[in-house]
This record gives sequence, structure tokens and C-alpha cells, in this order.
Amino acid sequence: MGRPVIAFLTDFGTQDHYVAAMKGVVLGICPDVTLVDVSHDISPQNVRAGALELAAVYRFFPAGTIFLAVIDPGVGTDRRALAAEAAGYLFVTPDNGTLTEVLRESPPQRVVDVTAGRYARSTISRTFEGRDRFAPAAAWLAAGTALAELGNEVTTWQTLAPLEPTLDQDRIVGEVVRVDHFGNMITNVHRTALERFAGGAGVSIAAGEHVIDHIVMAYADVAQGVVCALFGSSDHLEVAVNGGSATRRLGLGCGAPITISRT
Repeated sequence: MGRPVIAFLTDFGTQDHYVAAMKGVVLGICPDVTLVDVSHDISPQNVRAGALELAAVYRFFPAGTIFLAVIDPGVGTDRRALAAEAAGYLFVTPDNGTLTEVLRESPPQRVVDVTAGRYARSTISRTFEGRDRFAPAAAWLAAGTALAELGNEVTTWQTLAPLEPTLDQDRIVGEVVRVDHFGNMITNVHRTALERFAGGAGVSIAAGEHVIDHIVMAYADVAQGVVCALFGSSDHLEVAVNGGSATRRLGLGCGAPITISRT
């Protein structure tokens, strides 16, 4: 069996000591672990963005990877700490909807409320449970502790409302749900839904006042600086600029409507 892997996803950024403190706690419990950073640049308290990033990445890790996802606007409150097993992976996260997209795709085998005090630090800060509660739980899982040892099984948990596009005979209306580092605007319109709607016909995509008259295969299929639409690596429709930022060019961001019509 290979070394255990813990993958971190937070909104902590990298300017402060927070991520390093969590890693220090993990290494103190399970020194023989590989630590991977998914991202620490989730916008502060943006649980939905964290849920989408987690769903976009988890399947590409080795089976058994533990995902430590801490985007926690409810830190210090009575919201639960969860540990879950789904699709051959383990997840440790606040009960605030971070697991929504993962568990929608892959129903869990088991979810527990992390309450066993021996798997947390002896003193738990009301402002830094990532270090004192979530990181130790993930580390003990990496060290071989069974999920069931962390707490009692639960059958309900917080979920975020689905962001589904609306569809009628004439158009699909979706929205931008993520903006990546390059300024590409990723929508909630999946390739399958669009292809079913188009039925082999061409489509036009309206993003704000800008209209794109066809879908390309790659960014470089249009000239430098041109706005385009394509299906990205997650098979969701993106609005992008070859060599530039679509969000800056169009002045749009998360929540912006994207309307798709047949041509």
C-alpha cells in the first residue's frame, strides 16, 4: 500500500500561517503522509466555490485520498464537523454544503459527525477549527483510524441548492458559477444538456451584451484576444478570451447569465 495522501482545499490564502499550521498538525500525527494543495485561493467564505472545486478534482486522485476541505463561515458555531466516504475517497469538512456536488455525483457509503475528542487537539480554538478539529481528524484517518471511530453515523447533512440552467424550446439560460485563474468563465451548462438542446443545429451564446456565434474546440481556434465559447475540462461550457481574461473583457463574473439560442 502506498503512502496516504491528504489533499487540502481552503479559503485561507498563503499569506498567513494558517495552512502551514494545519500541515504541522497533520505531520505530527501521521509523518508518513503526502500533502497536496488543491487550492487555498477560494474566495473567502464561498462555500459554493469550494464545493465546485472539490467536485472538479477529487476523481483524479488515487483511491483512498483524504480531502481536507475547510471553507468555514460558521467556524466557532454549533455546525457539525463531518467525515464521509464516497467513491473510494474520504472527506473531512464542515457541515455547510461543501460536499454537495461530490455527494450528488457519488452517494456516500458512510457519513459521520466528527465528535470523538481523542481525534482532535486538546484545546479547540473557536476561530481555527481547521487546525484543531479538521486537520487532526484527517491525519488520524491517514494513520489508519477507521471512519466509524471518529463519531456517530448521520444520514442527513447540509446541501446547497442546485444551480441548474433553465431550458425551454427556444433557449437555455445558465449562469457563470466559477471564474478560474485565467479569467475563463465556467458555466453550469453541461455539454450533454447543450447538445441535446441543439439537436445538431448551431448555437449562439450571449454573455452580457457580447454574442458568440459558435463553439470552438480550443482557445487557439480563435485569434489572440478574441472572445470564444468552448467546453472545458469539466465538460461545462466556458466563455473565454484567447490569451486574455473573459471576466475582465466582458465585465462579468459569478452569477452572470449566459443565454444559448439555436441558430
